[in-house]
Amino acid sequence: MWNDKRYHTLDYELKKIFGEKTIKLSIDGNFTCPNRDGTIGKTGCIFCSERGSGDFTSNGNKSITEQIIEQKQIMSNKWISNTYIAYFQNYTNTYDTVENLRIKFYEALNSKDIKGIAIATRPDCINEKIVELLHEINSKTFLWIELGLQTIHDKTAKLIKSGYNLSQFDMAVKLLMDKNIKTVVHLIIGLPWETNKEILDSMKYVSNLNVWGMKLHMLHIIRNTDLESYYIDNKFNIMSQDEYVNIICDSLEIISPNIVIHRITGDGKKSDLVAPIWTLNKLKVLSEIDRELKERQSFQGKKAVL
Repeated sequence: MWNDKRYHTLDYELKKIFGEKTIKLSIDGNFTCPNRDGTIGKTGCIFCSERGSGDFTSNGNKSITEQIIEQKQIMSNKWISNTYIAYFQNYTNTYDTVENLRIKFYEALNSKDIKGIAIATRPDCINEKIVELLHEINSKTFLWIELGLQTIHDKTAKLIKSGYNLSQFDMAVKLLMDKNIKTVVHLIIGLPWETNKEILDSMKYVSNLNVWGMKLHMLHIIRNTDLESYYIDNKFNIMSQDEYVNIICDSLEIISPNIVIHRITGDGKKSDLVAPIWTLNKLKVLSEIDRELKERQSFQGKKAVL
């Protein structure tokens, strides 16, 4: 339904918009996080790595322009394109003054062949002043904002030490969508003690918000994180690949077909990944999802209430 896929991929959507393969360049804006600087906490979310979930970004000590040049060279080994999105990925990329955010975002936009920017952040780091800046940028270029929700369930949010609640997420989404800013929501599958029903409840909740995009991936247990210690002490269940494929397909079936799926699996840094090891074979996971959807004769939105 979306070229060769049974779900609405980001690759499909960006090719439709820009007419060619669009490449994301992972940028380190040299930000921190309120869950690391002591404002809320000092160790980050329980699953967060030392690089703030940006293990594949460039060195944040380099300028944004230098990082973009470096990332272009790295990505040229995979794809040839003249269309790039500067992706501010690790830590919290709206956690700064509006003045500093403006400087960094516009430096990225002024780089050659950058057709837009993507900004990953926390719901509690979105406010009216920041949204005004994002609205300004949105009027000049292609922009999307990524919010790390992970789960709608308070007990899990407290366990993973996210430091914000569902009402703060809802307010951030409203502020962004009221200004027609494309919003992408992250959800993690396999969080400790969550049932399949609870996972699907999170999927339904986000789908019903009519956001522009969703990012789904399996929980990674990374070395030297609080999650690794928690796993050693509690031995909660880690999904098998088959279990993950099935819950992803169940999720896609209830997600609106209008929502762009930015990710349905993820690959952690091999040297740091404790579990599940099967996630390292990303292509196999993707092919198994494709196979399962075909076998079910199913597709994204088949069971969605529109």
